[in-house]
Amino acid sequence: MSDVLNASEAAASPAWPVMSLAQAHAALTGSGQRFEIEEMDIRGVRTRVWKNAPPTLRDVFLNGRTFKDREFLVYENDRATFENFARATIRLAGQLQADGVKKGDRVAVIMRNLPEWPVAFWAGVLCGAIVTPLNAWWTGPELEYGLADSGTKVAIVDDERLERIAESIPSLPDLEKVYVTRLAGAPSTPKTHRLEDVIGPVNDWGKLPDAPLPDVALEPEDDATILYTSGTTGRPKGALGTHRNMTSNVMAGGISGVRNFLRAGQPLPESDPHKLPQRATLLVVPMFHATGLSATLSPTLNAGGKIVLMRRWDAEPAMQLIEREQINATGGVPTIAWQLIEHPARGKYDLSSLQAVSYGGAPSAPELVRKIVEVFPASQPGNGWGMTETTATFTSHLGKDYENRPDSAGPAAPVGEMQIRDPADGTTVLPVNAVGELWVKGPQVVKGYWNKPEATAETFVDGWLRTGDLARLDEEGFLFIIDRAKDMLIRGGENIYCVEVENVLYDHPAVMDAALVGRPHKTLGEEPVAVVHLKPGGTATEDELKALVRGRLAAFKVPVEIRFWPETLPRNANGKIVKTELKKLFEAQA
Repeated sequence: MSDVLNASEAAASPAWPVMSLAQAHAALTGSGQRFEIEEMDIRGVRTRVWKNAPPTLRDVFLNGRTFKDREFLVYENDRATFENFARATIRLAGQLQADGVKKGDRVAVIMRNLPEWPVAFWAGVLCGAIVTPLNAWWTGPELEYGLADSGTKVAIVDDERLERIAESIPSLPDLEKVYVTRLAGAPSTPKTHRLEDVIGPVNDWGKLPDAPLPDVALEPEDDATILYTSGTTGRPKGALGTHRNMTSNVMAGGISGVRNFLRAGQPLPESDPHKLPQRATLLVVPMFHATGLSATLSPTLNAGGKIVLMRRWDAEPAMQLIEREQINATGGVPTIAWQLIEHPARGKYDLSSLQAVSYGGAPSAPELVRKIVEVFPASQPGNGWGMTETTATFTSHLGKDYENRPDSAGPAAPVGEMQIRDPADGTTVLPVNAVGELWVKGPQVVKGYWNKPEATAETFVDGWLRTGDLARLDEEGFLFIIDRAKDMLIRGGENIYCVEVENVLYDHPAVMDAALVGRPHKTLGEEPVAVVHLKPGGTATEDELKALVRGRLAAFKVPVEIRFWPETLPRNANGKIVKTELKKLFEAQA
């Protein structure tokens, strides 16, 4: 890797960095260091791993319990300390064992973000189950598919999800029991039971008796989770993850912040979370996806942080929570950051506690980085890249590194490896800055897809994950996502990378959301059309936006039509814009 910044970067920040990325990683991962790396064989593949990561998710749970009387979970009027959370979790784990749940059985968690969610998850973990969080936004038939495909034995759901699966329960022979939280009426089937009859309401968890953990042997390479892919096309696939996959994120999240101190020539901060002020996070992305679970919930539990939940994202109530709970970190997708920045009531609230506003899952304009630094001067902007198959975060991009490369997704954690390969053959490794398909390898990459050997063989090759993303790597190893390969348009034989056009649209000061999709064309094959959502009070015309793109990019990349969407563009639960919905706007003209 090069130690040299390009001229524009050096001019933008003359004192940054004092050492290269490779030097910083070497200093942090050497023998005896907190982030020490070692190599081991995992399923026959030599892999770099974190030596000091918690071995299993049970160890994450035990680490969290050492914070005892600190608050861990806050939701409306419900509050639970780490000890209260632990007692409820152990109580539920004991009940699951009494229900016959054994190591390797599947326990599904299907609910919106509630304090009961992490209790259900870690109760399954302590039993040795493969915990299967299903998408709470799914319809009844989609949930039935997930329960049947995973062979779930016990499901732990909220009242809304029970309504969706109630008709399916008799047709799921593997499903023996359903626990329901926050149920207003009586359980409607013999398989259905109130969760509160086992653990009580949140504010009474502290009254539960102490009890020993289940006596189940767990190892880092044991199966731990099935997280379903977004399923924007075709049936969702269950990514089968291990304990090591999950706990690797605990270290990856830590090192991405620490290395910035070294690159700035500053001393490393205190690393013992027991000696540090508690960090509070407003979690507004779903816990049933990798970002909420693996990149946020698990590391926060391990480090003694506080998780504040809200029923649904709304900018002004979020600002009220930031002020009241002294929130230090929030984010999810760029729209959340934009709404905090642009909201007319922002000045009414004290948001000075914010130290990090981060996001991923959608392209973001370089302007957003500058705006975060301007509006929240005490906070660091951050983004990253990852997939369900990488158990969330694979690259992280924070602070000065992000400010200097605002169109990058950052470098990989030092246990991870990235290659750009020729999409035509899947083997030829391309040179620096060449655009090709991104392949990744590391302890975050899951074992494969649950019960789908053909899809596993196609996507996971000799320890490497074929991501399907078009990308490039610069001289120092920073990742630049160009587009999803399936989203690339070909107009009369000319390639159009959607994100390139979208980034230009995002540069317009009135644009909050933008997406480029293809419309079939009899002669050209397809042509580019765009959908945009404007910021509150923002104005722009179709001709104005076309002119903006025309001034930046080749003529064939200019959208032939731009539609204005009255609200935030539709997204799946992972934060990605659902382009299949947007394409329907143009189908009548095809």
